[in-house]
Amino acid sequence: MRAMILAAGFGERLRPLTETTPKPLLTIAGKPLIQYHVERLAAAGISEIVVNTSWLGEQIEAFLGDGGRFGVRISWSREASPLETGGGIRRALPLLGPEPFLVVNGDVWTDYPLSSLVDRQLPEDIDAHLVLVPNPPFKASGDFLLTDDGMVAYPGNSTSTYTFSGISVMRPELFALYPAASERFALRDVLDSSVRALSISGEVFDGQWWDVGTVERLNLLNSLLSGKPLDVSKKPRMRAEMA
Repeated sequence: MRAMILAAGFGERLRPLTETTPKPLLTIAGKPLIQYHVERLAAAGISEIVVNTSWLGEQIEAFLGDGGRFGVRISWSREASPLETGGGIRRALPLLGPEPFLVVNGDVWTDYPLSSLVDRQLPEDIDAHLVLVPNPPFKASGDFLLTDDGMVAYPGNSTSTYTFSGISVMRPELFALYPAASERFALRDVLDSSVRALSISGEVFDGQWWDVGTVERLNLLNSLLSGKPLDVSKKPRMRAEMA
């Protein structure tokens, strides 16, 4: 299985940090965020990784290189301007190959066991598999519910919802056949018809998961991992931090 790390965003909510440093190179406990993803993918047995870049992408390429020092081979999908999550994945399809691939958002930090996705086989009638997390305070309404038979669905009037973690396994056909009017589109638009058809499976992960998309959450995570005291009145739920 190949994997893709989404790393092409502007990181607008992390300004001024991202005015000179791309979001994937912001440090968590002294290590660039994207390095955690590469190392954990390598530990899970994935040797071929695609990374898409745009804003300050040359810095990311200079840091990771060809991936050799991490025991992987990295291919680069360069975007003149960020194509959002869906457009970025579709641009990278020639590098990802014809088989289902793993996707990780570049702005999350987690101890999710990626090896469980590497070993997962998608049934023929399943288009994707999403890892969901309990809703964080800043996204209390969530994205999806999970049916009794493990399928991802829209919540409707249900309050038993979860947030998409940004970790998934997807079939390339989802993107190759998506009828977009432009190159730039969101992943949620690609998934919509499959969610409505109940052809996306899911699971709930209740371990460490952080969306580090804001300066506040970046600082909170660094404080936690460094052992510094946290202001618990401002601390997000540690079990589920999601974009």
